[in-house]
Amino acid sequence: MTSSSLGLAPRERAHTILHEVLDRGRALDDVLHSDKRLAKLTERDRAFARNLLATTLRRLGQIDAALADRLDKPLPRAASAARNALRIGVCQILFLDTQTHAAVDTSVALAAQRGPERYKGLVNAILRRVSEEAPDSIAARYPERLNIPDWLYDSWTDAYGGNAAAEIAAACLAVPPTDITVKSDPAGWAERLGGMVLAGDTVRLVRAGDIVGLPGFGDGAWWIQDAAAALPARVLVSAMRAAGVSDVCDLCAAPGGKTMQLAAAGLSVTAVDISAGRLRTVRENLDRTALTASLVEADATGWTPPMPFSAVLLDAPCTATGTIRRHPDIPHLKKPSDVGKQAAVQRKLLIHAADMVKPGGVLLYSVCSLQPAEGIDQVEAFLKARGDFARLPVAPAEAPGFETGITRDGDLLTLPSHRAADGGNDGFYIARLSRRSAS
Repeated sequence: MTSSSLGLAPRERAHTILHEVLDRGRALDDVLHSDKRLAKLTERDRAFARNLLATTLRRLGQIDAALADRLDKPLPRAASAARNALRIGVCQILFLDTQTHAAVDTSVALAAQRGPERYKGLVNAILRRVSEEAPDSIAARYPERLNIPDWLYDSWTDAYGGNAAAEIAAACLAVPPTDITVKSDPAGWAERLGGMVLAGDTVRLVRAGDIVGLPGFGDGAWWIQDAAAALPARVLVSAMRAAGVSDVCDLCAAPGGKTMQLAAAGLSVTAVDISAGRLRTVRENLDRTALTASLVEADATGWTPPMPFSAVLLDAPCTATGTIRRHPDIPHLKKPSDVGKQAAVQRKLLIHAADMVKPGGVLLYSVCSLQPAEGIDQVEAFLKARGDFARLPVAPAEAPGFETGITRDGDLLTLPSHRAADGGNDGFYIARLSRRSAS
């Protein structure tokens, strides 16, 4: 059954959630998790609402440009309901192949319902104009480059070059696959779930559907984790095994994917997070997977462990610009100033984490950001300030499938455009550092 046969209800939820994200600045995931009416929709309606939301956010630059050219003047702030009704209407016509009457009629109904009612005629007229043109020709006039804010796109161009920036922007439009990390037997689980082994213990599912209902989820045999997100813990475990040590601290641990990886490797794990609620999620994940770790609720910038660790993993909070394909609200919520704010926090965390590492131990720093200020710049500044630390380069054999992401210095950088033929991956910067032994 097509989206055209779906009623107003899923579009109402999409319209409401779009308002919460774009007009009130709330994170998409937070709204999705708290919207009780969305949860009450049928599975089909819920899936359509989510797809409509994600596609509208991914294509918002193109959508707004198409609207701007067809409006005599910008809509006032009071017309936010009409603006969002237009956005989801254009999204359906241009990018979801919805029949014109369904896209137009439901958008007009939303504009009238959410008010002011006087804008419903405008919504009808604009969408009729859009629908009269060939969708392909309209989309071609408004390049995909418009979906990424200038400040963000320019930063990628400066850091990685024009071709790479264009490839990253294109990758951000793709619907991401579902990756899982399995505790054991990746090949067996790939066969059972109809997926493929991507790298190490990562299995990529072709058609995931209802995750909770899949074999192995309730038994705790695996957990959802992007292939690139699994790399920090993987390369840290490799170094720890080589050194014959087992005690490790996972800072900023929630929601627990890396904690579970470390625990599944048989290590003695202490997981630290500032949020009691997020730590509950870590505990729930550990309980489901029958894995163990000591949980500590604390601010990692000030917490001091009773004894230093042989290894510390710091997956620092960041702007998450490497995860736009999974979080399409990021380009519309983040600002240039957010990079500097996060960099300041990361600097404090990195300096404090260094003191938690034993002489001869390992510090793993990672961020799911594509911004150099949050990645390589942090590590370069840290190494200049801390002469007792040096890079411990990642070897190709430690990052199967991601060998091309190893930099000249031995760090690991994944871009969303890497492995595009396999469905891509999140963007991560990873640096593995060793603390010199006491003389």
